[in-house]
Amino acid sequence: MTFPIGKHFHRLFVIPFACFVFLSASNLFAADKLIGLHSAQVMSQSMPWIAQEAGLFKKYDLDFRLVFIPSSPIATAATLNGDAEIGVTGAVGNVRAYVQGFTDLVFIGGIKNILTHSVIGKPEIKRPEDLKGKKVAVGRFGGNTHYFIIQALRRLGMDASKDIQTIQTGGGPETLAALLGGSVDAAGLVAPGDSAAVARGYRYVINGPEMRIPYGATQLVTMRSVIAKRGQVIGRFMRVMAESAQILHTDKTLVYKVLGKYLRITDTKVLDAAYQSEIPALERRLTISEAALQASLDEITPTDPRAKSIKPQEFIDRRYLTELEKNGAFGK
Repeated sequence: MTFPIGKHFHRLFVIPFACFVFLSASNLFAADKLIGLHSAQVMSQSMPWIAQEAGLFKKYDLDFRLVFIPSSPIATAATLNGDAEIGVTGAVGNVRAYVQGFTDLVFIGGIKNILTHSVIGKPEIKRPEDLKGKKVAVGRFGGNTHYFIIQALRRLGMDASKDIQTIQTGGGPETLAALLGGSVDAAGLVAPGDSAAVARGYRYVINGPEMRIPYGATQLVTMRSVIAKRGQVIGRFMRVMAESAQILHTDKTLVYKVLGKYLRITDTKVLDAAYQSEIPALERRLTISEAALQASLDEITPTDPRAKSIKPQEFIDRRYLTELEKNGAFGK
């Protein structure tokens, strides 16, 4: 028995083939999924928000999901567990993990290499000495704000472990709320939280930006194994961050819109004050500072002597920064 090989067979063959080609093309051009995390709701970690609002992830074919984990050490653990592939977070948790043997971690960019926190207090607290015996709020013990309080008081001849009562709140918004709610006398805050508090009648007790304390406050971190498997995807993410950095430094209108949306601060005066104080400390070219990362090693050394024998360049990879410079991604 023979079967006709004619237009009906042709139609049956072409339609499935056309569907296969369409689905294959859809898969071929689908955006690459990438999960990132950040550890603080602050201006220095706002570039993924800016990228999202400016359409940069879509521009570079990235389906990017950002997860908030309010602690650098916990964020580091999430990265090591494979829950995220890129981190926009403080250095210390990652450096501590590296010292402990998790040498897959690597820094690929820097956003903020000095601390710009300040201590904001009630109106009656006028000098650092007035903080003695007072309750001072920080986000997390061992986090950036806590480190700043310790270092700032040390430079002023005080001991945070003896002279103040440090209160952990959980994060920046919670620290601001604790200060405004009266449950603490002063707080370590960074832009725009410090400006928001001052606008409500609180005052600067210690102006952190003037101290310029080296520290890896906000860094871009991934793992060497992720680069080995998804190097081009991480490269596109870094291109997004480079363009976001340019927007951060040049387009205040969009930046204020983003901060208003994600931080719920819309007062232009507060945003102006925050922007002017914070922007000089943010790296336009995503520069990694060895001195900033060395500060974390120095912090860790007293409790883990292994840190003393490690150099920052051991956990730095500048390949993406070199490529971005070569391609003119940072502009002039």
